[in-house]
Parts: sequence; structure tokens; C-alpha cells
Amino acid sequence: MGCVNFGMAEKGINDLPRELRMLHTRGSDALSRENYDYAIDLFTQILTREPANYDVRKLLRAAQLRKAGGGGGLLKKLWGDAKSSPLIAKAQIPLHARNFAEALQIAEQVLNKEPQNSAAHRIVVEAAAGMEMPKTAVLSLEILAGNSPKDREVAIKFANALADTGDVVRGESILAALSRDFPGDTELSQALKNISARKTMEKGGYDAAAEGKGSYRDMLRDAGEAKHLEQENRQVKAEDAAENLIKEYESRLQTEPNNLKVMRNLADLYTQKKDFARALEFYAKIKATDIGAADASLDKAIAEATGRKFDHDMAQLEQTAPDFAEKSAKIKAEKQAYQLAESQKRAERYSTDLQIRFELGQLYFQMGKISEAIAEFQKAQSNPNRKTKAMG
Repeated sequence: MGCVNFGMAEKGINDLPRELRMLHTRGSDALSRENYDYAIDLFTQILTREPANYDVRKLLRAAQLRKAGGGGGLLKKLWGDAKSSPLIAKAQIPLHARNFAEALQIAEQVLNKEPQNSAAHRIVVEAAAGMEMPKTAVLSLEILAGNSPKDREVAIKFANALADTGDVVRGESILAALSRDFPGDTELSQALKNISARKTMEKGGYDAAAEGKGSYRDMLRDAGEAKHLEQENRQVKAEDAAENLIKEYESRLQTEPNNLKVMRNLADLYTQKKDFARALEFYAKIKATDIGAADASLDKAIAEATGRKFDHDMAQLEQTAPDFAEKSAKIKAEKQAYQLAESQKRAERYSTDLQIRFELGQLYFQMGKISEAIAEFQKAQSNPNRKTKAMG
């Protein structure tokens, strides 16, 4: 159904053939008159024939978002996610077959009804990357970053896509802000270091000189600024910083074997380095103490580390392998079963912690257990921080 698409340069309105420019004019007029359904239909028709047209896709996204208005609460969002799951699954087939244009079309069907749907936007990002369309990827990554502002993987992709569109400064600022929230995260630090180096090269004229568009005098002129930038980012010490901290804390444990704070720091650092076995070992030692046994935040940290371990295992699978679908389904099922059992256990142990009730409700909903989800959401309404979201 359609051809395989590779490396399509992004286009603008002026690149449209005459008949599609007429559709664009009618669509823009409908958008200005707030006739969103008609605008969405016209823009979709254009993108079916011209999937690389960024200007039209930007207008489509605007129509989708304006039609949705303020959106709904969490319950409405989760219900929408559940209804869109078949289309999301359907889009994975052309995506893995590298038929990126078809995957984009299916993702847009979801976004026409749910413009904030993260799963659909992730498909858009992957398809856009396959078609070498960074501006299209940025449209969806901006929404994904808004949906999950602390998601490091999304932030790194967003920053790199911005850099690909020429907005290196904004990409660097996004990673710098997130790095302040996660000071020991080596992956974030390395990403920031890479994008800062890219900025330095562009500022120093290295790219232009390599392409024959500039001179090495330009590079020397900006050498002082490049040095200043390097000094500003010297605080970003990717692997070295984490390794040094680990060595320091491991050394302290030799003389302070019962220091729970040091153990917790080590567990967190090992989690960031994806050494989950070592991280869980330290978490278990803390949990075995009287203080750790009563610490709800420790249970959550253990659950999150285990969840990241499942994600890491999934990322190690070879997507082209014949047993990829079977293995990925197995890991997903194991992760979901673990998360549900763990949340149930925490909800029982900390029965007055309404945040845990809220998270358990989310899990039930994702599994299609609607009545159980509603029961937990009703309990979560007593939590003033979650009441509005739970009620949708």
C-alpha cells in the first residue's frame, strides 16, 4: 500500500502543484473561519499526495489543536488512548517496513481526533527521521516534550532535531535546563556536550570552512568565543563525573558500611548508568533496614529502576530479527505484570498514599480494566494534587 520513502526534502507551499495550492487556499480559509473539520480534511488530502510538505503539516497540526481546544482531563485522555490503540498498532507495520509516508498517514488519523496523543507523535517522529524531515519531527517532539517535560529521551531527540533545523541554541538550552534537574545523568551530560560542541563548531565557522563557504580566518576570529563556550560547559563531564562519584561513594562505604544516604546515592547513580543489577542490590540493602522498610519513596525508586531495566532490555532487541515481535511482546507483558503487582503491593502497604492509588488507576486503565481503574481514580480524588486530573 504505497511506496517506501527515504530522505524526502521538506517542502513549502510554493512547491505544491496548482491543484493542491487551491486546496491549500481553501483549507487556510476554513482554518481562519474556525471550520476545523473541513480544514483538516483538505490538509490531509494534500499530505496524502505530498507527505514532505512541512508548511501544510504545520497548518494541519494547528487545525487539530484548535479543534481540540483545552482538551479534557486524564480520564478522557486515557480513554482516548485506549480507543486509538488499534490505529497505533496498525501504524507500526508500515513503520517497521520503512514505508514512512503510510505510517505518517495513520498517525495523523489518530491526531485528527487526539492531537496530544503521545504514541501517535512518537510514530510521526520515527517516520520523519526515516524520511529525513527534521522540521516535521520538531512539530511532534515539541508536543511530546510538553506532555512529558522530564523525559530525557524525548528531550535529547528534541534538542538534536532542533539542531538539525539550525536552531542549535534552543536545543542546547533545553538540555542545559534538564541537566540541572538531573545533574548526575551521564546520557544527558553527553548529549549536552555533543550539542555544545556542535554550536561551537558552527560559531567558529568549521562547518562553513569544511564546505568551502568560509575561511579559517573566520574560525580564528571566533576562537576566543569558542574557548569561552568550552569553559562554560566544562561542568558537563559525562562518564567521568558519574564514575568519580561512584568511586568516592564506594570508598566511603568501606569506612561507613551503614550509611544509607551513600547507598541511596550509589543506587541512583548505577540506575543512571543502566547497571540495574548493582542498583537494585543497593536498593535491597536499604530496604532491609528498619528505615528503608517504611520508606514509600524507596519502593517507588525500586519500581522505576526495574521498569527502566525492562525498557533497556527492550532497546537491546534487534528489530529486524524474526523473533523481535515475540520477544518484545514478552518483555512488555512482564513489565506490565511487574508494575501492576508492585503498585497493588504499594497501595496495600501505604493505603493512605493517594498518589499511589492514582498510579494504580492509570495501570488498570492501560490494561483495559475500566471498573478497577475508576475505583482507584475515585479514591485518588481525595488527593488535592490529583483531584482535577482524576475526574477528567
